Amino acid sequence: MTAGPDAPSPDASKAAHGAAPAAHAPPFERIVFDCDSTLARLEGIEELSGAHREQVEELTAQAMNGLIPLQDVYARRLELVRPSRNAVATIGRRYIETAVPQAQQTMMALRSLGKELLIVSGGLRMAVVTFAGWLGLSDQHVHAVKIWFDGDDRFVDFERGHPLSRSGGKREVLAALPPRRTAFVGDGMTDAEAADVVDCFVCFGGVVARPAVAARAHVVVNEPSLAALLPVLCTPAELDRLRRDPRHAALLRSLPAPQ
Repeated sequence: MTAGPDAPSPDASKAAHGAAPAAHAPPFERIVFDCDSTLARLEGIEELSGAHREQVEELTAQAMNGLIPLQDVYARRLELVRPSRNAVATIGRRYIETAVPQAQQTMMALRSLGKELLIVSGGLRMAVVTFAGWLGLSDQHVHAVKIWFDGDDRFVDFERGHPLSRSGGKREVLAALPPRRTAFVGDGMTDAEAADVVDCFVCFGGVVARPAVAARAHVVVNEPSLAALLPVLCTPAELDRLRRDPRHAALLRSLPAPQ
């Protein structure tokens, strides 16, 4: 993973939509994904919010668009919602039900190329780990925030010191990973904050398009399917390997023809 001062300027990134500049192009050894509104078409905390949904949605939108720091809303949302253990377990299942198209197949294809795959999310670890398992990732490949319950499975607290519960936390987590050539895929401003510590930050707008995030990306993909990331994350030789592999040939045929 390369840390550098050349975080993309708005003008440069707008010109890079759909194709990464050479310095930010594959191959990548490690590919890191956000979870909510990237791998799944929901924000987990909003699904938990019940009668507080409108207030929680507004807080989430402000944080994801960089209008207020994440740490100003993280505790407030959980204290409003106070989810039970069963409710959080349900979010794990909802992630699976709302996975973006071709998510499981795309992760399988990337694993077959020997890529290290991680999820780095400000979501609740209990739910994210369930989703990660369905995607083929083990617990140790998930970075997310722990939550605790009492003997009656009622919310007690969350991992308040975890970097992923505050702005700049994803940058901190990614910068601490062992050096490998890394691409990071996400949709929110907390993801864009990490652009300068990865080799390529991909803004995935297939669920929610956020112009302020796209302006900070090395490349932007706005197609709804996760498979649309493959030409950005893989070299031509790697794509050819996938086309020749019967397990992935259909997935590659689903991609639009190169422009």
